[in-house]
Amino acid sequence: MVTITDTISIHSKKELDMINITDELESIVSRSKLNAGICHVFVAGATGALIAIEYEPGLKKDFPDLLERISPKDLYYAHHETWHDDNGRSHVRASLIGPDITLPIRNGRLVHGTWQQIAFLELDTRGRSRELIVTLTGD
Repeated sequence: MVTITDTISIHSKKELDMINITDELESIVSRSKLNAGICHVFVAGATGALIAIEYEPGLKKDFPDLLERISPKDLYYAHHETWHDDNGRSHVRASLIGPDITLPIRNGRLVHGTWQQIAFLELDTRGRSRELIVTLTGD
């Protein structure tokens, strides 16, 4: 069994920016020469998330719209009292979605559905530079 660690650096522009990272992940898996195993991706940050989604214009609008209904911008968040900032909703959203995703590797390729892409979702109230940690484990 082998473990390989890599990173993907991304730069979001604004809140709810969705960035497709599927090609980068597929490239990392290809370079690894692993035949079978798992690919785990993690964002170290309390206001970012990783999702599997059909990365198309409708869903790129629908998903943020859903998040606005679940945790609206104009709602009171006690987090604002702690740090005197305005990203309480960002933390709530990130906690609901999660900071990581795991995908299988089979026959040397990342396994995902035909219309399923992996995306980073910026939930902070501003654009940020992020580093995604990719860990591959397998043979």
